[in-house]
Amino acid sequence: MVDGSETITFNPQSGQPVQGGGPGGGDLTDQMIATDWWTDQMLADAGIPIYDVPFVTVGGGIGSFVMADYLRIAGVPLENIKVLTNIDRPYQTYQFLCKNSQIPSKERLRSDSAATPDNIWGFPGYAIREGWNDKSLRPWINVFTEPVIDDFYTPRAGDVFTSMDREAARIRWQGMLAKGQVRMVRRRQEGGYFTILTPPTGTTRTKRIAYRSHFVHLSVGYPGLRYLRDLQAYRETYEDYRTVVNAYEPHEHVYEDLKRRPGVVMIRGAGIVASRILQRLVDDRDYHGAQTTIMHLFRTYRTQPKIDKKWGGGKQEVRHGWAYQGFNVTKASWGGQHRFKLLELEGQERKDFIDYIGGGAHTPRRKDWREQIDRGLQQGFYRQHVGTVDKVVPGPDGESVVSTVKGQDGSVTDIAVRYIIDCTGLVGSPRDHRVLADLLDHGGAGENVIGRLDCEPSFEIRGTRSGAGKMYAGGASTAGSYYGGVDSFLGLQYTAQQIYLDLQKQGFCSRIGPGRSFSQWLKWARNKTI
Repeated sequence: MVDGSETITFNPQSGQPVQGGGPGGGDLTDQMIATDWWTDQMLADAGIPIYDVPFVTVGGGIGSFVMADYLRIAGVPLENIKVLTNIDRPYQTYQFLCKNSQIPSKERLRSDSAATPDNIWGFPGYAIREGWNDKSLRPWINVFTEPVIDDFYTPRAGDVFTSMDREAARIRWQGMLAKGQVRMVRRRQEGGYFTILTPPTGTTRTKRIAYRSHFVHLSVGYPGLRYLRDLQAYRETYEDYRTVVNAYEPHEHVYEDLKRRPGVVMIRGAGIVASRILQRLVDDRDYHGAQTTIMHLFRTYRTQPKIDKKWGGGKQEVRHGWAYQGFNVTKASWGGQHRFKLLELEGQERKDFIDYIGGGAHTPRRKDWREQIDRGLQQGFYRQHVGTVDKVVPGPDGESVVSTVKGQDGSVTDIAVRYIIDCTGLVGSPRDHRVLADLLDHGGAGENVIGRLDCEPSFEIRGTRSGAGKMYAGGASTAGSYYGGVDSFLGLQYTAQQIYLDLQKQGFCSRIGPGRSFSQWLKWARNKTI
């Protein structure tokens, strides 16, 4: 909240006057929008108040949370970190997507026991905690026998969210938040950066405020939902947003309608989200009497593991068109030989290797999912079709949609269903995010081998340095960089660690050596506020 008189605003940390402010001011000028490098005077002339804080992280999601956690543990004072966000809890957006894609709090995520966003040490992991809290040895046995006897252990979503709430309170997360929508980040001619925030209406005396910092960290997640082109065309042409839905958007009406009356639903996609949607549909048949027929349309029907002539064969299990892989990249990508290999590669070789360790669309190998697929094929309520969609149009009955599908043999089939659920994923291109697109156009950033932000191994964004100031990025926008699983809990932890190490070299924070690490872990274990 900006405090002050009619013409002067004050820094909430120092209490000293800052430039700009005043009623009715604070908007961006055409000159500022067109200029790559800004001066303090440009903001003063525009009436935009400036707040000084050494480190700014943009996003406020799990990536920002893990980054702030590292810095607080490394001794950075609360007032030296500002989190610019439009959400209250770091997992809020992630929880929203999980709920829509049928991963409620009691269901399990696709994550390792030691991938703990609330705990930079990874110990105790989620399996140990779950066994302790539930007074059960089952999670502990699971991690010791995976993946030979048991499927990989994965934590319950609710346990992850609860643990992050605990750590957020411990590091005083709320004290670092500045609510609002980030408009852009621009380099400062004297070094460092200006991050422009649009606060909630009525909370400040000006439309925009600026944070002037030495360092900026961008962890903004996915820009939005990705629709298959034919489905997007249908929605826009017929303005029908109930029949054709994305798995990540609210669509509970689909399941409620199918519980009330028999119907056919089509699933598009073959990744983990398609697995979750399929499980929900079959569970409704098993426990709520639904008479739903599931049509699964494969664009590519997998019959063998993905083979790469240069990197070799994969270890995926392929069954009934589905490819099974424990995590979104190979296990060796987290801390083994594939991680070291990726650090050595550039250009097309890196792109090819990332494609290899990703292995295409796949889902975790879980016994309950496999049983449902087997049973559905045997009983006929789960049916598979292979082909590409030419067009989607409304059905003649006014309640269905018809997809014209071209099969691999050249045949054309019209498939009528009541609902289509698009499970193909989220948009990841920086060009689709306002802040990142501006960074590409005015901040010196470039794109990497797969079209995301080009970063150093330290996750500094190449081309964006401003004097002694540095800009970093994490999460989905850095896919294609020197680490395979950037868009994962462990990937966010790895990214934050590399950024912390780079900041420590510059004297911004203390080194987390053995002594500090142990003492800070004890504080974590005792839940002592820092």
